[in-house]
Amino acid sequence: METISRFLKTGKESFFLLGPRGTGKSTYIRMKYPDALSLDLLRPDVFRNYSAYPERLRETVLANKDKKTIVIDEIQRAPQLLEMVHSLMEEKKGLQFILTGSSARKLRKAGVNLLAGRAIMKHMHAFMAAELQDRFRLDKALQRGMIPVVLDSADPVAALHAYVDLYIREEVQQEGFTRSIGNFTRFLETVSYSHGSILNISNVARECQVERKVVEGYVGILEDLLLAYRIPVFTKRAKRATASHPKFYFFDAGLYSVLRPSGPLDRAEERAGEALEGLVGQHLRAWIDCRHPGVQLFYWRTSGGSEVDFILYGKGLFWAVEVKNGKAVHPQDLRGLKAFGEDYPGAKRFLLYRGSERLVRDGISVVPCADFLLGLE
Repeated sequence: METISRFLKTGKESFFLLGPRGTGKSTYIRMKYPDALSLDLLRPDVFRNYSAYPERLRETVLANKDKKTIVIDEIQRAPQLLEMVHSLMEEKKGLQFILTGSSARKLRKAGVNLLAGRAIMKHMHAFMAAELQDRFRLDKALQRGMIPVVLDSADPVAALHAYVDLYIREEVQQEGFTRSIGNFTRFLETVSYSHGSILNISNVARECQVERKVVEGYVGILEDLLLAYRIPVFTKRAKRATASHPKFYFFDAGLYSVLRPSGPLDRAEERAGEALEGLVGQHLRAWIDCRHPGVQLFYWRTSGGSEVDFILYGKGLFWAVEVKNGKAVHPQDLRGLKAFGEDYPGAKRFLLYRGSERLVRDGISVVPCADFLLGLE
C-alpha cells in the first residue's frame, strides 16, 4: 500500500505517541522526522544496551549534538529510560523527545507523570475512512478492519490472525502479563460476545471458568495494550434513571471479526450490526483525538430501555449517534434518538444506516454510514 497521509498533527514539542501495534506509529514518525536520532527498542541489541545501561542514552545524545529530535520506539520496553529523558530535558533545552509505545501498563507503573507538562500525549489509531478516501470500502472494513499493517498485507484475513498471535506471544506471554495463555485465549473468544454491549464480568468469568478477579485483570490487559476500550454512560443533567455500567469495544472491527466465533446459531445480521457499531465507535474515537481533543465519548441508556449508541459531548460539540445495520429506516429505529432529543433538545442527532439516501425525519439526520465516516475529516 502506498503511504497514506494521517490526520494526526504534531509540532516541535516533546510527546508520547501511544497506539496498538501495526497502526503506523513508526511509519508516521519516520516520514515526519526523517533526520531524527532514532532508537528502536524492539531490536534485541538496542534493548539490551539501553535497558542494562540507561546512561547510554545521555552518551548517545551528547555524541550527536546535531540531532535535536530523539525518537525512542516502544519506550514501555525500557521505562527506566524515562528518568534519563527527564534529566536531558532539564539540562539541554531545545531537544524534542518522541516516545512511542504500544502498552500503557509499564509506563504507568514507571510513573509516566514524571514528564507531565514536558511531553504531551498523542494517540495513533487505525485508519479512518477519510484518510483512505476512495480506497475505503465499508463491507471490507467490517471484515478486515482498518489496521494499517493488515490492510497492507496480501492476505488481510491471515494477517489478522497473525496479529492476534503476535499480541498473545510478544505482548502478553513474553511480558508476563498472565501465567495462563490458555485461559487468556479462551477469555478473548468469550469477551468478543460483549463487543458493543455492557460488559458483565461475572458472566464472562463463568463462561471462561476462571475467577471474576482474573477476568477483571484480563480486561485491564486489553485496555493497557490499547486493544480494547470502554465508554461510560452519559449522565449529565439526567432527567431519567440511567444505566451505570460502561460498554465494551475492541479497538478495531477486524479484530472483533477474527476473535468472534461463528456457528450455526449465529445470525449474520447480528454480527454485522455489532461490527458496524464498533467501526463507527473507533472512527469517533480517532476523530475526537485528532480534531476535538476536549470532547468525550459516551453512550446513553435509560432504565426504561431507551438507548443511543454514542454521545459526543464537549466544547462546541453535542452529538447523539445511533447505528443501524438495515438498509431501510423504521419508526422503532428512531425511538432512542427521539427520547434523547426530548431530554437534550440541544443535541444534534444522527441515525446511520446501510441505505443510500440522506433524509431528515423528526429533526434527525438520517445518513448512509459510509458517507458519515468519510465525512469525519
